[in-house]
Amino acid sequence: MSTNIANQSPYLRTSRNFPDNNPQALSVEVNRAYVDTAEKVNDRVIGIFATNTASITGEKWYLSGGNSRQQTLRRVYTFTATGNIAHGLNFSSVSQISPRSYGSFTDGTNWYGAIYAGSTTVAGQVSFYVTSTNIVVGAGAGAPSITNGTIVLEWLSQI
Repeated sequence: MSTNIANQSPYLRTSRNFPDNNPQALSVEVNRAYVDTAEKVNDRVIGIFATNTASITGEKWYLSGGNSRQQTLRRVYTFTATGNIAHGLNFSSVSQISPRSYGSFTDGTNWYGAIYAGSTTVAGQVSFYVTSTNIVVGAGAGAPSITNGTIVLEWLSQI
């Protein structure tokens, strides 16, 4: 196992001894416990998926190395057919679209995955890509009909 791991201790301690006879020592231990808890909670991914606004994901990306980090934002978009979905992103603050963007849709009977890809012409598949103004949803020949679906778009930003 490498010793060059960004998050050496992602978990909280499962036990802690709080001094019961020394108020000063108790104060120090309670402060440490609070800091430990706050650090570990802040290192977790945030599970908020909103359709009308961006949500901070809690992810930290270190693409430039060192301590320079970027966070990802997430927004959910709904669709009922192929075509363009205006995403409303200001690309001057977007470093890149995250490879963790994904989607799903139904034909009214079954559910399928919508693939984040550079092409929307793969036979039997529904996929999407992102331009500076839109999410473009397309379907290859023989793909299921779209009744409704969602796309979860994540992007790296300097916020």
